[in-house]
Amino acid sequence: MKKSRNTFVFAGGGTGGHIYPGLAVADELRSLASKNNQEIKIVWLGNSSGMDKNLVEKSASVDEFVGIPSGKLRRYFSLKNFSDLFKIFAGLVKSFFTLLKLKPAVLFSKGGFVSVPPCLAAKLLRIPVFTHECDFTPGLATRLNSKFASNILVSYEETKSYLAQDKRAKAIVTGNPVRPVFYNTNPEEGKKFLFSGREDYNPEKPILLVLGGSLGAHQINELVAQNLDWLCQRFNVVHQCGAKDADIMPKNHPGYFLHPFIYKEMSDVISASDIVLSRAGANSIWECSVLGKPMVLIPLCGSGTRGDQVDNAHYFEERGAAIVLLGEYAEESYLKSALEKMSDSAFRESAALASKSLSDGKRPAEKIAELVYEKAFGGAK
Repeated sequence: MKKSRNTFVFAGGGTGGHIYPGLAVADELRSLASKNNQEIKIVWLGNSSGMDKNLVEKSASVDEFVGIPSGKLRRYFSLKNFSDLFKIFAGLVKSFFTLLKLKPAVLFSKGGFVSVPPCLAAKLLRIPVFTHECDFTPGLATRLNSKFASNILVSYEETKSYLAQDKRAKAIVTGNPVRPVFYNTNPEEGKKFLFSGREDYNPEKPILLVLGGSLGAHQINELVAQNLDWLCQRFNVVHQCGAKDADIMPKNHPGYFLHPFIYKEMSDVISASDIVLSRAGANSIWECSVLGKPMVLIPLCGSGTRGDQVDNAHYFEERGAAIVLLGEYAEESYLKSALEKMSDSAFRESAALASKSLSDGKRPAEKIAELVYEKAFGGAK
């Protein structure tokens, strides 16, 4: 199949963590092509249902979104495994004929179950595949995609050891891609967005930013609600609680600034904050790292997760950038202890410097864009 050097396909979705980093790479790829006077087309293959289409179409760098059926790949027995096999097969068929029509030079996968059929279809059509893993340990989708990939891009050097022995030579450490907007923030704009018209904002108190993702983290939301008086005595508490818990969170509490979801202002909001309390999803913690923010992390753990957030959190804690509250320690006395430690300016500054140091060097999204561009055009100028 003769390929179009000017067409690139991105695959991935299911969560913002699989979409936003991919969009960061798309932005850098578009910028690189522009510098080299190349007109390119970027098409995104994502889940035909869910949030994928809405998030991707907000990006000016993606020309077209194509929805494909997506089935979940479960490690445990479920009757849905059988029905989802048909969705996966349908996703493979649609991916195959979409790629056959587009003839892209490269397929870049950001992961998620929806990315597996496009990667397999690309392999069948002999289209080079780059797949990226943002977490410390590779997920099932990445393990499957690695069988079809020309290169496996990872965020951590240590991740290579978790890959199959015959796949390690194809692994390249790039870091985790973060959207370009996080490299050009304005903390004063963040404060203006958060506190304009609020007389209860106290500039003498540090800003504690609580992040639970787009849907929210109920465990963290409960901890905030139960300890709100204590928190607001010490911090300006900015809380992205997620859509699910927005109606049950306290309202009109002095010093508490509640937002169900923050999107375009998020880079400035994180930049304005002094401490971040969050889950340990790769996307959030690397955005905080780029901006040099010390973190208190409550990773998602237990039977419903493969433990990727725990590994992410420990990596940052071992390097002095975060305090981790895991399992039974994710309760109010340990939370208060961690935040009191972060309230010490010397400790907070040390953690901030450690956090920033993890993101020093060339932008991961730029590194990845250069690899993708080089595969298509033979090198960036």
